[in-house]
Amino acid sequence: MATIEARLADMLTPAVEALGYQLWGVEFVSAGKHSVVRLYIDSEKGIFIEDCAEASRQVSAVLDVEDPISTEYTLEVSSPGVDRPLFTAEQYAAYLGEEIKVQLTMPVGGSRNLKGIITQIEGTMLTVKVNGEELIIALDNIRKGNLIAKF
Repeated sequence: MATIEARLADMLTPAVEALGYQLWGVEFVSAGKHSVVRLYIDSEKGIFIEDCAEASRQVSAVLDVEDPISTEYTLEVSSPGVDRPLFTAEQYAAYLGEEIKVQLTMPVGGSRNLKGIITQIEGTMLTVKVNGEELIIALDNIRKGNLIAKF
């Protein structure tokens, strides 16, 4: 069974792409009446607040019609930012050689929180160099992954 995030992404991608943006990723934080649907959109020209507002209006209309979430929630639309969250194998592959931090559902190398350099991605397996040791992580095991911004 697909996750709520995957179902939302499938449902909302056409609406976001019709506006000329890319749906970078979707997060759903379930917290009763305080649940949040968070969409990250991107484009080659960057994302501005007007872009987020436009995408929010379009996505809200789709969510109102489709009604995929039975509880109350807040919709948030933003750019991925410099410490962008990573959702797919393609996104991790695009940042080969970059530093990331990941929160895991099951420990790898004795830890659920890792910070390291992406050295390889093969299928759904990510290799990250952490403190000189290469660890292999299944993408399914990553609860949250973010690029570490360099300034």
